[in-house]
Parts: sequence; C-alpha cells; structure tokens
Amino acid sequence: MSNAHWIAADWGTTNLRLWAMRGADVVHHRASGQGMGGLSPAEFAPVLAHETAEWRAGDWAKAPVVACGMVGSRQGWTDAPYATAPTQAGTPLTRVAGENVWIAGGVKQLDPADVMRGEETQIAGLLAARPDFDGVVCLPGTHTKWVRVSAAEICSFQSFMTGEIFALLAEQSILRHTVQATEFDAEAFDGAVQDALAQPHRAFGRLFQLRAGALVGDLTPEVARSTLSGLLIGWELAAAKPYWLGQEVALVGSPALSALYARALVAQGVQVSEADAQAATLAGLHRAWKTIGEMA
Repeated sequence: MSNAHWIAADWGTTNLRLWAMRGADVVHHRASGQGMGGLSPAEFAPVLAHETAEWRAGDWAKAPVVACGMVGSRQGWTDAPYATAPTQAGTPLTRVAGENVWIAGGVKQLDPADVMRGEETQIAGLLAARPDFDGVVCLPGTHTKWVRVSAAEICSFQSFMTGEIFALLAEQSILRHTVQATEFDAEAFDGAVQDALAQPHRAFGRLFQLRAGALVGDLTPEVARSTLSGLLIGWELAAAKPYWLGQEVALVGSPALSALYARALVAQGVQVSEADAQAATLAGLHRAWKTIGEMA
C-alpha cells in the first residue's frame, strides 16, 4: 500500500486544492477556485471529475479520493458527521454515496459550543510527525483555532474570528482608507500587541484613532495596518491566555500569518514551534487514507 495511488483534496469554502499521491509522496498538484461555497451538491462530482481528468487517464484511474474541509459540511457534498471532543485527532471518514470519495468529519464541542472542519486533519498530520506532542496547537486563519492536545486527543478548543474581523475592518470599514499597505512595521505591531494584552478596554479606543491619526497627523498606512493587526491579535491572545500560558504552542498556518502569531507569543515568553500547513494537511489526509482499507 505504500506505493498505492490516491488523491488528496482540501476542499474549502472558496478554493479546491488537489494532489495526486503515491503513498506519502506528491506526484502532481493543482488548485482551482471551485470552492464549496459556489457549488450545489450535484456539482461536486462533475467538478472533481473535470479537475482530475488528466490524472484519471493514467495511474489514478480508480484511485480513491480523501478530502477534508467544508466539503463535508451540511452545505457541501455530503454531511460528514462531527466527532465530539474530547476525541482522537484522526476523525472518522464518511463515504460519498456511489463514489470512491471519502470525507474527513470535523470536530464539535458542546460546551462552550464550537466546531472545526479541516483543522482536525492538520492536527492529525502534526501528530503523525510528533506523536508525543502534548500542548496547544494554534491554527491561524480566518477563524483561528486554539486547541488543547494531549495523548493524541483533541481535548478542547476555542475559535476566534480575528482574521475575518481584520478583513472586514481593513476592506469595508472607515479604516479601509487608512490601512492600505503591504509593508510591515514591527515596532507598531509589537506595541499594539502589548497594549491590547495589558489593557484591552483602553486599546479598543485606538481603532478610530488610526483613521484620525492619518487625517490630522502623520500616521502612515504601514504603521496603521501593523497596529490594527497587533491590536486584534493582542485581544485574541488576551482571551486565549488559558490555552497558551505555560504551554508549548505549535503553530500550523500560512508562513506570513504564523510569523505574526509567533512574534506575539515569543514576546510573552511562550515556547513556539511552527509547522507548514500544507504539509500537515497532506500528512493528516495520508493518515486517513491508510484507514480506508479497514472500512471498505
């Protein structure tokens, strides 16, 4: 089975990423904008067939597909049930009726209510490389997850809408006129994180000051954007402190965003490690693929 052919899929709300796999090795890769959010249930099979047509003409003609992400939501291809935390990081797979397609279920938490889809696969991938990991996994993104992991189990977790709030403020609020920059100001970011952690209520008033500072002062877009980022991440760290205080934190996310979280956490004396998000996803899907023979 180590050299068998299969297809890995990370099918999110806005994007579809596919890998033609031989065992644990990537042979081909492609991506498209055919995300779950723009498809009806009847459209998933044709989209998958179209995107993998070149592979299906060769060694992957009958290869199983193992997918994670929002494709398994109620609005997706098929509803892959949530496992309930605490639970093993490798959640059960659900087979799509009539298809050789298997979807990883997400994880739900009942009290306080929370859910994840896709992140559980990345955690499983992290544990494949670090089976003895005991600590906290932080997965920065649109909805950042903080996850307590022990004995290969997802024990508890909390989601924060930091990425979505940043996008809303930076692209749709009055601040959109102030934070249009690509450069990063480390000093502004660090100061904003500290302010948000030390006095969250006072730091909240700094949001509109970013706009005012650009109008009546000399606040640059680079400083404004970095300050906004630092304030939001700082507020998140303040709320997530029970997760990271005294723990090792493993970051799994895009390099640029993970670097911001690492910078903010290291400043608080936290031991931080970073893992590549794509590698973690593939490792988690590979781990899931190896269980298909047991269920077929």
